[in-house]
Amino acid sequence: MFNDRELLLFDLDGTLIDSVPDLAKALNATLEELDLRTYDEATIRTWIGNGAAMLLKRGLLGKREIDREPERELFDRAQALFLERYAAVLNDATGLYPEVGETLRILRERGYRMAIVTNKPSQFVAPILENLGIDAFFERVVGGEDLPRKKPDPLPLLHCCEASGCRPERAVMIGDSSNDILAAQAAGIPVIAVAYGYDAGRSVRELGADAVVERFGEILRFFGGDEGERDR
Repeated sequence: MFNDRELLLFDLDGTLIDSVPDLAKALNATLEELDLRTYDEATIRTWIGNGAAMLLKRGLLGKREIDREPERELFDRAQALFLERYAAVLNDATGLYPEVGETLRILRERGYRMAIVTNKPSQFVAPILENLGIDAFFERVVGGEDLPRKKPDPLPLLHCCEASGCRPERAVMIGDSSNDILAAQAAGIPVIAVAYGYDAGRSVRELGADAVVERFGEILRFFGGDEGERDR
């Protein structure tokens, strides 16, 4: 289906890695230090996907839908605490989803170039990729603070394509949320959605992706072959 593409753009959290345990730990440590209510991991899972600042705002307000901004002084203090707490637990429990490592290896062997486009602060991306042993697969990383706008704006995807010398029509986005799908559609890039991600409890099947997979390894069938090579 996408055999003529050359650059694969991957989301990170909810697509390649499950980082919720460590993000929840850092957020709750921040809220506790501020004498605010903490939340269970299942609730925090529905708040992830729009970058660290939005996660923090949702924690401070106690809900996903933000109808007002937290008080500025409180937010600034909370942000400094959160970044410090998250850095301390960055790789405690974060792990790859099943089939990610071997699938990336096969895609590289098939000649595909790969990059990451994430809303996660860039300072945290490299240490996680290195710890999980997948950093060498990616020629470029675009993080949440690298550009003036983040997903669902198409800018990060278009910037990554331009920096990689690849026309958007020769790229594919792989992600787990409406942010990935909307950004890809606006950029004119087809998108494959994984069904196991974070998108606030909504079914990714309803969001207009070009294809949806239940397991990460299933993406191989769109890029030059079946899944049999994973068992080598």
